[in-house]
Amino acid sequence: MNFYFDAAKTLDRLDARQGSVKGVIATLPEKTRKRTGALIIETLKCMPPALTDNLPAQAEMQRLDKIPLTDVIQKAQLLKEEKKIKSQNLALVLVHDLLLAGGIQAGDGPIKQAILRHKTRLNAEFTKHKVRKGATNNQDLTRGDIRASQIPRYVRVNTKFWTSDEAIAYFIKKGFSIGDPFQTSTSFAKDEHIPDLFLFAPQTSFQDDTAYTSGKVILQDKASCFPAFVLSPPANDKCLVIDATAAPGNKTSHLSAIMKGKGKILAFERDRKRFHTLKSMLSKAGCANVLPLNTDFLSIDPSDTTYASVTHILLDPSCSGSGIVNRLDHLLNAENDDDINDSDRLNKLAAFQLQMITHAMRFPSVQKIVYSTCSVHAIENERVVSSALNSDEASNMGFILAPREVVLPAWPRRGLPQEMEMSMLLFLCQHTY
Repeated sequence: MNFYFDAAKTLDRLDARQGSVKGVIATLPEKTRKRTGALIIETLKCMPPALTDNLPAQAEMQRLDKIPLTDVIQKAQLLKEEKKIKSQNLALVLVHDLLLAGGIQAGDGPIKQAILRHKTRLNAEFTKHKVRKGATNNQDLTRGDIRASQIPRYVRVNTKFWTSDEAIAYFIKKGFSIGDPFQTSTSFAKDEHIPDLFLFAPQTSFQDDTAYTSGKVILQDKASCFPAFVLSPPANDKCLVIDATAAPGNKTSHLSAIMKGKGKILAFERDRKRFHTLKSMLSKAGCANVLPLNTDFLSIDPSDTTYASVTHILLDPSCSGSGIVNRLDHLLNAENDDDINDSDRLNKLAAFQLQMITHAMRFPSVQKIVYSTCSVHAIENERVVSSALNSDEASNMGFILAPREVVLPAWPRRGLPQEMEMSMLLFLCQHTY
């Protein structure tokens, strides 16, 4: 039964917007992560659909036509009549397995018996929903996201263990071929911007592939690869880098690979549970040049001699997550969407983000800082950067915005035009006086 309690607690964290679906699942114990994660994802597919403006009208109507498990539980009056079940998320994962997975996978106990007492009524309500919606099977009642079919499965080759050429040979031997991954399910291609990053068909699974389980490839979306690639610390033994918010570790392991295992990376993570996830990830990826620290980056003193030679800092602080578009986060409940756009929350996040950047600017030898978010809001992006560039720290240390020719020169977009113009005007005005 602990398996179901863990799944329910994970859903609680997702309801509280404590991370993305993939990120929160990554913090689960490795020995139970696959099983618990699968239950969480399948349960989310049967919950109220998230609102979106990106779906065509017909798909939007189909989305609204889906039947979430919450309706079944409500119509069966489970939580009202069964006092032993005090958590709706616990009820959701248990009812999911009862109705959709062949039964509750746990020994007899008071919680399981509490659900089974209502088995007949739950089955009846579930059947009514299927008939009402013309569903021919249970899959008709689960939901997906049209965008998922437009996102390739990104796989980063961990060059600590092998080369991209060796990885290509490995995948070809497994039956894949070089080509457009959207044309056939067995084709893959090299990414045009990030070295050692491959694109596979969206539905491709690597969970049981020995290359993945051994750490030779890392499942990392393209957007997550940009920060380390842009920072690109030199691969020499004197290089000292800080990853300020390192968990779960994908960006840190990418930095380690770029540095070819040389130098040292100080990987900070203040949350103890996420810190354990970080250590596990770094061990699997063979990152011997990384020192993980269960410490708040903001609590360290830049003038400490320990950090005197730090030249590169990666900042990927907490943000609203409003820009996340992947295979899983469209499953989050609609009622939480308002939180993403809450002005008070955004202002607090922006203040924290600015604090992180100005703190990084105080390190005496720092030459390059990369700041990244997964937000679409200017208040967390262009405006934070503008404020940072106009701070005393930037003035004292001589920081400027890196020119286009040294930061992804082939990338066509450079932020929101109106925000960039306003930021530049502010920058020029403040430096006129």
